[in-house]
Amino acid sequence: MNVESKEINGFAIDTFNLYDLEVGKTQGVCPLCSHDRKPENKKAKCASYDWERGLGTCHNCDTSFQLHSYQRKGASEKVYVRPQVEFHPTSSKVVQWFETRGITNQTLVDLHVGEGQEFMPQTGKSENTIHFNYYMGDQLINVKYRDGRKNFKLYKGAEKIFYNINSIIGYDACVIVEGEMDVLAMHEAGIKNVISVPNGATLNSNNLDYLDNCIDYFDDKEKIILAVDADEPGQALRQEFIRRLGAEVCYLVDFDDCKDANDYLVKYGKSALRNVIDNVRPVPLEGVSTLKDIEDELKDFVKNGFKPGFQIGLKNFDSIFSTYTGQFITVTGVPSSGKSDFVDQMVVGYNQLYGWKTAYASPENQPVYLHAHKLMRKHWQDMPSVGDIGGDKWEQVTEHVNDNYFFIDMDKYNLEAVLRKGAELVKRKGIKCLVLDPFNKIRDVNAHSDDVNRYTMDYLAKIEAFCKKYDVLTFIVAHPTKMYKGQDGKIEEPTMYNIKGGGEWYDASYHGLLVHRDYEAKTTKVKVLKVKFQNLGENGAESFFTWEPRSGSFVPHDVVDATAEPMPWE
Repeated sequence: MNVESKEINGFAIDTFNLYDLEVGKTQGVCPLCSHDRKPENKKAKCASYDWERGLGTCHNCDTSFQLHSYQRKGASEKVYVRPQVEFHPTSSKVVQWFETRGITNQTLVDLHVGEGQEFMPQTGKSENTIHFNYYMGDQLINVKYRDGRKNFKLYKGAEKIFYNINSIIGYDACVIVEGEMDVLAMHEAGIKNVISVPNGATLNSNNLDYLDNCIDYFDDKEKIILAVDADEPGQALRQEFIRRLGAEVCYLVDFDDCKDANDYLVKYGKSALRNVIDNVRPVPLEGVSTLKDIEDELKDFVKNGFKPGFQIGLKNFDSIFSTYTGQFITVTGVPSSGKSDFVDQMVVGYNQLYGWKTAYASPENQPVYLHAHKLMRKHWQDMPSVGDIGGDKWEQVTEHVNDNYFFIDMDKYNLEAVLRKGAELVKRKGIKCLVLDPFNKIRDVNAHSDDVNRYTMDYLAKIEAFCKKYDVLTFIVAHPTKMYKGQDGKIEEPTMYNIKGGGEWYDASYHGLLVHRDYEAKTTKVKVLKVKFQNLGENGAESFFTWEPRSGSFVPHDVVDATAEPMPWE
């Protein structure tokens, strides 16, 4: 390795050789403790230097240190506030409280934990608070405040990052926990390469903006230990990390009868906590399950039956169709029937109800700014005007669309490249939906067969594998190849068998939807062509909508059957 390279571990070097050590030497003095040792030991080679990883380790004080400081590549374009906070060390009273949680003052010093007055919105007044300072390099990026009533807040307008993020640079492994107290507990137990999420866990853990801001820190990680809380939100967070960081590098921790790492430290001590981390278990192998792997799901099914499917927030459609993630939906219909628009309606519904983000590979939905405008109108629930530009609502809606919808742009779309980009967007942005619109313009250039049925089967198999691996819901918009007119002169409703390779489409698709417009009645019908699991919908069921032109939204429409016999009270 060229030790004076400008980049290491996937990061740009800001300051090379922070402590002016002997470059290239593998052993030497410790910059943290050697100056405090006895005169005869000050020059003792008590530390190891790994210049390749940019990490030093002292065998005397049992501490790791960075050899260089780093800057992130491709940092966020957003402008954030930098905290202006005067540091005050913790008082003896606060130190005593931490000691009841198994945390010594040295750990507070090591991790720059402070104390001070801060206004807390939960109490409506200034409170004495603990300050957890979030550093990236030598810059203070954010501050978490905690008062005596266990109220929390982050510094307003500051960037969200992992707490203690500097600690994992140079390591090929790291531990992720759910709170700053757990970081302190791990540090107390001698586990230094540990970070915490900034704002805990919720059941909806899709918007991990702090992961987006720190994703480069995980590029060199071969082992990521997920030591989050054992409650339901913690487990939801764990699954999202596995989905985005990759099951192959993730390992799981069980805290037995304890909620988290700090509780475990208090109850069982440092060595027991280290032992927990030393005995982590890998995420179950993809494609291989044992009963123990799925026992929790089995118990839940026995107790509660099928889990409800995800809905879009339109009552008439939700009553006939829902879905799970890790599946794909085929959407068909004659040209200009509103297929793409209704898919937009669905992903906007998922976003509003569950916070899901969506990526589009839409060669026909061009130019992109017009597609973004369609999504914006659905969120705006109106047509924004010139006078709205730059206003509060404009800024709010445009920022929301910017952060939740991503448009894959390629000169020539091909399936392999789109799925690779989709996988990258799962990792970096946390997308839960992928739209391929239309499939025939996103070719499988690596197909090994000219047979249309074989091509279709292989094409859909690749999409299914992507859906399962990343737990993504994929929409495939597919035009029918043939259209027929009925005796009344109207174009008949196509089925999935009217798509090129039709039999394979019906067999392989988890779900199928028809979008069909009646120009005379000015209504749009959405029909369920197939549901893989009957608890998620009803084959053949229909819902009707009118299209609202200003917002571009579908509004439920009750169709009256004029031929029906009147009821006695009518």
